[in-house]
Formats: sequence, structure tokens, C-alpha cells
Amino acid sequence: MSKFKNWKEVKKELEFTPEEIEEMELEKEVIKATIEARKNANLTQQQLSELSGIIQPSIAKIENFVRTPQYTTLIKLLYPMGYTIRVVPLKKTRK
Repeated sequence: MSKFKNWKEVKKELEFTPEEIEEMELEKEVIKATIEARKNANLTQQQLSELSGIIQPSIAKIENFVRTPQYTTLIKLLYPMGYTIRVVPLKKTRK
């Protein structure tokens, strides 16, 4: 048996609440959408860095899910590409 655990095993041991799991999924989707916006704009991370004022290594850490971006950082990244953040209702109902 391997001494290493996969993410599913670790996640189970950490006993995340459904809300925490939902939050992580939302963060993942926001970061994926930001990456997609950059690629659709045909920008490299370095070019986005120059436009946004966010250093390229920070952009790389966000895009590699190493660092959680603050909402102000997301706005700085999205604005030069013609995007913003909007609060919208969830499609599913909460219990």
C-alpha cells in the first residue's frame, strides 16, 4: 500500500463541510474563467501583468491554484480584458 494519499482521501479526512466544498468549487470556477478570459484576449501572463499591474509570478500562482486571489486582485486582472465581477443569485436553492 502506498504511503501517499490522493486528494479524495485527504478531503475525506479533513471533513470539509458542504459549504466549504462549495466555496472551493466556486473559487476554482472563478479562476478557470479568469484564465479563459486571458486566453480569449490572446494575452500572455506577462502581457496581463503589464496591463493590470499584478506581477506575473502572482498571476502564475493564481492560475496554478497555489494562491487564492483577493477580489481586488481579480478586478485588476479582469478589468483590462473587459470583464468585471458581478454578484448573481445561485441557480440551486440552499437548505
